[in-house]
Amino acid sequence: MLKVAVTDYGFDTLDIEAAILEPLGCTVVGNKTGKDPAKLRELVADADIVITQFAPVDAAAIDAMQKSRIIVRYGIGVDNVDLKAAAAKGIPVCNVPDYCIDEVADHTLALILAATRQVVPCVNVIKAGQWKCPAPLASLHALKNMTVGIVALGRIGREVASRLKPFKCRLIAFDPALDAAKVRAAGCEPVSMDELFAQSDLISLHCPSTEQTRYIINAQSIAKMKRGVVLVNASRGTLVKTADLIAALQSGQVSAAALDVTDPEPINTDSPLLRMDNVIITSHMASASPQASTKLRTDVAKAAALAATGQPLVNVVNGVGRR
Repeated sequence: MLKVAVTDYGFDTLDIEAAILEPLGCTVVGNKTGKDPAKLRELVADADIVITQFAPVDAAAIDAMQKSRIIVRYGIGVDNVDLKAAAAKGIPVCNVPDYCIDEVADHTLALILAATRQVVPCVNVIKAGQWKCPAPLASLHALKNMTVGIVALGRIGREVASRLKPFKCRLIAFDPALDAAKVRAAGCEPVSMDELFAQSDLISLHCPSTEQTRYIINAQSIAKMKRGVVLVNASRGTLVKTADLIAALQSGQVSAAALDVTDPEPINTDSPLLRMDNVIITSHMASASPQASTKLRTDVAKAAALAATGQPLVNVVNGVGRR
């Protein structure tokens, strides 16, 4: 029997995974949470296949793996996995790149509209028994009058752009992986990162968290932005240096922030962000829908099944071929 170790999962059961993998001679064993590093290492030590959601599969965890054929991530981003350590050990890491595209794009649009129309403060005031708009007039915007900068035009970034087009805003985008023609084909004007910072009234982040992008939103980059810029992040919390964002919100350099992800995550309960009326935070749930969850779990199990049956792997993100 092959052992499939699931480091952590946010589902009620692992029935979908088991239905696909058990007929192939696999035993699916999982922890609901992967917060204990020692227990995580113990779980994966003799695993043939490792599946992970949010648990930190760091170099120590990978070093403990004695025979893993593959590490599969529940999701698109793989920043919780030490890709270099896995590659050094010859373990391919796979993701699900076409999961939750519409859900995250929809959620991003919801965050954009909530931030520009001050939806949450208005709802809170009405529920408190006051019939008024609590937000200053200068904080209420029509997207038609705004320049929206999209950082990264991958699957989600392009879907966000397509959703914004009917609002008639000016769309600009930075993506070093795309040539200017492809950026224009997505309905955006190609610009450099510094041009995007300087010209955008609202910035929406859609890049992965890598060595190159980690903390790209920091005191230095924020200083390049228009005063009063709105920041939206439905990608990864570690794209934004939290202390610098807080300072920028307090100074008014950033007028509002709408975040589905934070750093750290979960957000600290004493974070000043939680006490700011111009900040909207949701709990890393932009990807959520019944359809997306089923697809994610099915595709992850299918990727594991390829490794279990010795077939070529798909969506390998760390350059390691099938073992």
